[in-house]
Amino acid sequence: MGIKFATDEWIKALMVEVNQSEAYAKAAQTWEGDFYFIVDQGEDIPEDVYMYMDLWHGQCREAYKVDSPNQKSPAFLMNAPVSIWKQVFEKKIDPIRGLMSGKLKLKGNMMKVIKAPKAAIELVECCTKIDTEYPG
Repeated sequence: MGIKFATDEWIKALMVEVNQSEAYAKAAQTWEGDFYFIVDQGEDIPEDVYMYMDLWHGQCREAYKVDSPNQKSPAFLMNAPVSIWKQVFEKKIDPIRGLMSGKLKLKGNMMKVIKAPKAAIELVECCTKIDTEYPG
């Protein structure tokens, strides 16, 4: 049985994967920025879920589910429903293409994200290594 998606346990498991990934460390060595990864409210998600990650020069310094979106003021907010996140993590949707098509929504400096496609791809690669149980 996997780790439930959109939980504190899941985002902490992602932090472990990120910090163990040499490929992510290399791809994101110049990246500086923290995120809220937001899972939109939907059929199996009673309210929006905010997961915080502080990504800094190829490492994750912090990762946890926040109780309130006002808890932090990250540089980036990326949101999508569970179904889209699942498709990204199953590599059915490329994260950059997902942003460009509007399937993933981003608030923050879009150009900074677009200039770091390998970091985004390696972050998704880390997500694929987590045995994830999706709601529904």
